[in-house]
Amino acid sequence: MSAPIIVGVDGSETARKAAEQALELARALDAELKVISAYSQDRSETIQSGSDKWVVSDADNALHTAEKVVASLDTDGVTVTPGAEFGRPAEALLAAAEKNDAQMIVVGNQRIRGMGRVLGSIATSVAHNADCDVHIANTYTA
Repeated sequence: MSAPIIVGVDGSETARKAAEQALELARALDAELKVISAYSQDRSETIQSGSDKWVVSDADNALHTAEKVVASLDTDGVTVTPGAEFGRPAEALLAAAEKNDAQMIVVGNQRIRGMGRVLGSIATSVAHNADCDVHIANTYTA
């Protein structure tokens, strides 16, 4: 098995499309796929109902987002692991790639067109700063 592939998700349809493309790349390259959702604050909240008590955190919410995307994919034959990473999305993906010695980061092309191209985007930031290959998935197509 080759080095893992990292894909960033945020619960949006475009991120799911990027995850689908990342899965196909992982399948073709015989690589593990790590589906990462970023969280930028480290808050937690305790919720109590009767004698039951739950602690909910931003990290838990991000992990849940990644788990939902993984559940929506046809992962047959590919090891797919959901995860949460602290930081702004681009920073979180870069950190996850470094921690996992990833061969590639897959991001969608959302906000690469129009003003996003001028103001910046997650894909642009990742492409400029990654120590591994970056695949920018076309998420504008059906």
